[in-house]
Formats: sequence, structure tokens, C-alpha cells
Amino acid sequence: MSTPAAQQQPQVDPRGLRFAAGLTTAVLALTLILNNPWPLVVQAVVFAISVVWGVQASPYGQLFKRLVRPRIGPPEELEDAAPPRFAQLVGLVFAVLGLIGYFAGVEVLGVVATGFALVAAFVNAAVGLCLGCEAYLLIHRIRTPSTATTT
Repeated sequence: MSTPAAQQQPQVDPRGLRFAAGLTTAVLALTLILNNPWPLVVQAVVFAISVVWGVQASPYGQLFKRLVRPRIGPPEELEDAAPPRFAQLVGLVFAVLGLIGYFAGVEVLGVVATGFALVAAFVNAAVGLCLGCEAYLLIHRIRTPSTATTT
């Protein structure tokens, strides 16, 4: 049973999250294929917008909302926006590490950090498993004391 506070939390269409993960996968793959950090700069900005204003405000979220969702209709259910927002923060950290690597001349750091973000985005886009969301939930379980008792 949900509490009123839980019902007021921002909710997102999970199909939009997978759409965004697909675009993210393409941008990160382009970064690696071209061996060029500029697509990663764009992706870092998208991640930052998602972290600061929420995944619904991201450019990819807006594309989904305006172009895709009207054609496929409303979702069967919505999801809590907090785990995907945390996942975007994780993506931003990897993007920033990648940019530091590329612009500092430590190309291996740029490639590895971008590669980690690419794998996570691809897994989300392909099978709907958000690794950053799972990390969020694990951290939440660890930090929140259990009220259940064992017998």
C-alpha cells in the first residue's frame, strides 16, 4: 500500500527511459567510434539536465513526450523517478571522467569511462535493466532500516 507522500513523488513512463537509453547508447557509441569527445560533451549535458531538473526535463525525455508517446499511447503503469535520476547521476560521473580522460590526454580513461556508461545504457535499452536504478535501490535498502522482524 502506498503512502500519500509516495504517491506525490514524480513518476515516469518506463518506455521513455528505455527510449532515452537507446539515444544515450547511440551517442556514447558515436564517441567511441569517432574517438571524439564532443558527442560525450553533449551526453554529459543531457545527463546534467536529468540530474538537476529530472529525467522528464531532459532533451531525450522531451523528445519521447512530444514525438513517441502520442503515437503509442499512455503507459500501463508509471515508475518512481528517483532511481532513474540517480542512474543519470552515475552516467554523469562516468561522462565527466571520460571527458577528463579525453581532454587531459589520458585516452584510456576516456575510452574506459565512456565504455562503462555505454554498457549500462545498452543494457537498459536492450532489456530494460537499469543498472544505476538497481544501485539506487540497493543503497536505499542498506540505508533504510528494516521494520520487518525475523522469527
